[in-house]
Amino acid sequence: GGGTFPALNVWEDEDAYHVESELPGLALKDLEILVNGGNQLTVKGERKEPEVKEATWHRRERGFGRFARALELPGQVDPDRVEASFRDGVLRVDLPKAEQAKARRIEVKAD
Repeated sequence: GGGTFPALNVWEDEDAYHVESELPGLALKDLEILVNGGNQLTVKGERKEPEVKEATWHRRERGFGRFARALELPGQVDPDRVEASFRDGVLRVDLPKAEQAKARRIEVKAD
């Protein structure tokens, strides 16, 4: 098989989760990003098939059509602060962590 499309890279730092995916040939109007359940990200879209008239295909390896990928993040995110950008065929979604999901330093008190 060709694997799951689109492939996603996911990482986190202290303040946010970050997701990146290569989506060559996809138009921005055909892309939808959803955050729900506090920690689930869904990337949906459709890559249109090129119109080729009066030609014979010799090789057809790129996939076309609708797709959807959903992934559960390790912690809660603040959906009001999520930002997404699409540049040069690369989607980047930055998902700030909800305050309750951030690590907190606990002060230890001595008697």
